[in-house]
Amino acid sequence: MNQPLTPTDAPAGTAQQADLWKPVLLRAVAALVFGAVTIFWAGPSVQVMGWAGGLYLLATGLLLLWAIPKTGYARDGMPGKILSAAGAALAGAGVALVLLHGDRVFGVVAAVGLGLAGAVELYCGLTYRGRHVLARDWLASGIIGLGTAAILPFFISLGAHALLGVAGGGAIISGVLWVLSGLSLRHDSRPASAKP
Repeated sequence: MNQPLTPTDAPAGTAQQADLWKPVLLRAVAALVFGAVTIFWAGPSVQVMGWAGGLYLLATGLLLLWAIPKTGYARDGMPGKILSAAGAALAGAGVALVLLHGDRVFGVVAAVGLGLAGAVELYCGLTYRGRHVLARDWLASGIIGLGTAAILPFFISLGAHALLGVAGGGAIISGVLWVLSGLSLRHDSRPASAKP
């Protein structure tokens, strides 16, 4: 999803972004593992839903917080504060889902966490378009997060399997996006002598 940068059009902070591919790929792995759990667990209980969804949101939030310094934005700067808020919202929603189990709890808490993070990523994608290597990915991920958050509450009455299916579907889509982004970042971060 992201465009390869050449040295002449690389934004400031690209040197700091050399290791950005690691948290991006780990975020993709977390999303794809959660998505696989939602696909292959035929009859999940409410507890399984709480633990699986909670651990996914917690891992995603922590990985987002870990990636902030690697984006070139310090946590005390405006973009860093906004992204920190998104990571904290996801991690907090994850902890709540691990501790509190129920269809309504999952539907509401996961929707709030995903919605807040999606809104922040959409904002960052729009604001930093053309100025940051992850802007397009934030834009797409924000739309996916907001879409998942918007439809999740409508599946509360259908139970754990439906709720996990909706959340897992969004996770799989965003996981594929972040895999492509992470691999592109990894390729672009290699020294020129190592590239074919």
